[in-house]
Amino acid sequence: MNRREFLRLTAAMGLTAATTDRADRQGLSPQPTLQSQSPAALRLGCQRYGANSDEALQYYARYGVTHIAARPEGAWTVENITKMRKRASAHGITVESAHIPIGPIWDRDRGTRDRAIDEFCAAIKIGAEGGYSVLLYGVGGGLKVPFDAPFRTGSTLGRGGASYSTFEMAKVGPAPDESKAVSSEEMWDALACFLDRAVPVAETCRARIACHPEDPPYPPGFRGTAHALASVEGLKRFVSMADSDYHGLNFCQGTVSEMLDDPRSEICDIIHWFGARRKIHNVHLRNIRGRRDSFRETYPDEGDVDMLMAMRAYKEIGYSGMIMPDHLPDHPDDAHGRESFAFAYGYIRALIQAVNAEPRSR
Repeated sequence: MNRREFLRLTAAMGLTAATTDRADRQGLSPQPTLQSQSPAALRLGCQRYGANSDEALQYYARYGVTHIAARPEGAWTVENITKMRKRASAHGITVESAHIPIGPIWDRDRGTRDRAIDEFCAAIKIGAEGGYSVLLYGVGGGLKVPFDAPFRTGSTLGRGGASYSTFEMAKVGPAPDESKAVSSEEMWDALACFLDRAVPVAETCRARIACHPEDPPYPPGFRGTAHALASVEGLKRFVSMADSDYHGLNFCQGTVSEMLDDPRSEICDIIHWFGARRKIHNVHLRNIRGRRDSFRETYPDEGDVDMLMAMRAYKEIGYSGMIMPDHLPDHPDDAHGRESFAFAYGYIRALIQAVNAEPRSR
């Protein structure tokens, strides 16, 4: 073991110990259950319904969800976070992460940019003190807001009458106004400024910050904007801008698949690249049919990506965080998505059990 590997290992051990001690002090360690005693490093998670009601928590528990991403009810305060996490713990569920908003860090007005970063850093401090180990955010969506670019362009009829969210780049027209477009230089400068200030705070607080890729991944220069986090190359550059285990990705497998010409053959190598650098802090496990600029979101078992192969890749890189379902098809008989998510929980849980049952030297 070389010096760099040793330092990474000891840092990881310190993070685990600190997180455990903090949870114990707050009375937030889940009560032992069959699911929490599982030796699996991969954990079934979700971010769908929150943790502010017993009904939602019982729903998670019924389907084997052990870890979730959730914000407290009301203000973002240590008191509210602790109250929510204690409630979840009583159901054997750990609230591991949460999404925190981020303002317009790309704004040309430096005062506006500074305020956005200050607010983000303050949210990290509160979240870490409340016991979160991972804090999720996304700058990609915010970068598209001035141009009113569509998230999806329609829907496709799927199995059992389900509706599959669909994107066709050919249906997206030009921007009505490109006066607020953000150039590549401006965007990378904004991201560098953001990371220079946010990563040291995350390191001090020992809470990993995880950025979601831009979804849908518009091509660079679309509507005059660089779309820095809409390609694998852009994501690689982004995670390499700060050499810290506390800076990484909310790795949305579906969004990354949307960036590729052949998701099935490419996705596992990409998982290995980011995983080898400890840059995957959370996983959205979503499948698609299609490729860059033309895709539809399917149920996890019927898309182009072999999800068993993908799960093996997460195990092989030593990933030990949440694997959670993401966007799923809609149907009028399932107005709140509970059926589709229950299906996804069972599917992901079975994948985790399958890869954990396999010998290490497959």
